[in-house]
Amino acid sequence: MSEFREYKVKIVVKSSKCHLYEAGDEIYLDGAVLNKEKSANVCLTAISAFYPFIYAARKRVTAEQMGFNELTFQCPDCPETVEFTIVQYEDE
Repeated sequence: MSEFREYKVKIVVKSSKCHLYEAGDEIYLDGAVLNKEKSANVCLTAISAFYPFIYAARKRVTAEQMGFNELTFQCPDCPETVEFTIVQYEDE
């Protein structure tokens, strides 16, 4: 029996009017662990708003299975617009 492997997840900033992020910034997760060397700032309010989708993506649930074309989310914390996309990947 083979061992279940989670996807690694990359959160990519699609667009931003917030001073914490620029378009193209990336946050890397390997399981539940943040890769601090590769990752941009991490706003916990933004991440906590869509963490259930991050968790599902780690467990190999696709955007389509969750009812989306792609996993794009908006930060709920500030009037500035910040859009994030969740991307599953094996290794880079």
